[in-house]
Amino acid sequence: MELETLAILMIVALLLMLMLGYPVAFTLGAVGLIFGMMGFGLDFFYLLPLRIYGVMENYTLLAIPLFVFMGVMLERSGLAEDLLETMGLLFGRMRGGLAISVVIVGALLGASTGIVGATVVTMGLLSLPTMLRRQYLPELAAGTICASGTLGQIIPPSLVLIVLADILGISVGAIFVAAFIPGFMLAGIFVVAIGLVAFFFPTWAPAIPSEERARVSAGELFIRSVKVLFPIGVLIFAVLGSILMGWAAPTRAAGMGCVGAILITILNGRFTLERLREVNRSTTRITCIVMMILVGAQVFGLTFRGLDGDLLIQDMLTSMPGEKWGVIAFIMVLLFFLGFFLEWIEITFIVVPIIAPALEKLDVDLLWFAIVICMNLQTSFLTPPFGWSLFFLKGVAPPEVTTGHIYRGIVPFVVLQLVALGFLLFFPEMALWLPRLIGWYE
Repeated sequence: MELETLAILMIVALLLMLMLGYPVAFTLGAVGLIFGMMGFGLDFFYLLPLRIYGVMENYTLLAIPLFVFMGVMLERSGLAEDLLETMGLLFGRMRGGLAISVVIVGALLGASTGIVGATVVTMGLLSLPTMLRRQYLPELAAGTICASGTLGQIIPPSLVLIVLADILGISVGAIFVAAFIPGFMLAGIFVVAIGLVAFFFPTWAPAIPSEERARVSAGELFIRSVKVLFPIGVLIFAVLGSILMGWAAPTRAAGMGCVGAILITILNGRFTLERLREVNRSTTRITCIVMMILVGAQVFGLTFRGLDGDLLIQDMLTSMPGEKWGVIAFIMVLLFFLGFFLEWIEITFIVVPIIAPALEKLDVDLLWFAIVICMNLQTSFLTPPFGWSLFFLKGVAPPEVTTGHIYRGIVPFVVLQLVALGFLLFFPEMALWLPRLIGWYE
């Protein structure tokens, strides 16, 4: 059998096994080993230990457990609860204010934790009942919470950005800086859209009644806002600010973030040795999952390149009509529809290494395209049937919020994400201006 035929069958076998529900890490490794033996025999894998060792000593990947620890510790600190309560009081005085406060909290948590599941579950438990009690349209409430919880995938620090930086050979600092404006632009688009909905359909997102607003004075609200926002502001500045200013590498900034997360938990009176053990266990589990997938991807990638699969994909993409923009359009559509069935981590480790050589040949700016990919992958958390944000929210939603409410609610936000993706595609400077300004990118 010809090598290129084996490469095609390899992709088909991988997708089939993933659709059947086999674990990603073991599927990647197993498919790589089986097709490698079919094509070359076991001697082909003599170089594999060196490649795996190269992954293990990769200093860039050290940022993954550090940022995971920071996020999990903050999730246990009660920060989300305090933020939601305070922002709800601050913005609830205007129509659509509760939904806007959820978006702002989602952006702030994204810039400090980046854990989608924890963010959606926390906001679902705390905000959804409140919004329903205030007569919010269930679709609007559910869609806002699901979409806001995913902001941590595009707002740095984000595991998606770290993984993309490693695969594409980009500086983690540069990709963090490049994602800053697009991430907060998306949050701004959500806020503007909710404000317009509240203006034209006031019954869908009413304000908190005036008699209830009077229970909290302006002075008390100011003090509560400072108490909640000051610690998270300091933490975000310590992590992202130190990276943006060039004071610290992302890995060192992540270390500062871990210390800051512990201090915030202590200040909130929620730090215990048992909680620290829980955070360590969660961090170890998440990090091991990512690293096992990365090891499996090394096996798969070694075999796929040995079978000349990368050249096959490169020739296919570079021969498409429309040249560079035709290839970009094809990849965007492919990633969007793969997001209906696969998680971001599967798409990132499988698709991105395959398409990267073709992008380089077409002189596509990889830093810009990494942010474009990240914005596209963010929709995978919202698109059924396997959108994880939908599952997370449904698991904690009151009985009156049905799956139909959640599915209908996320449709406008998926459209808004595609609008943001369009801005990013046609205005690359949105991602490249800030890195060039501060000297992270030439």
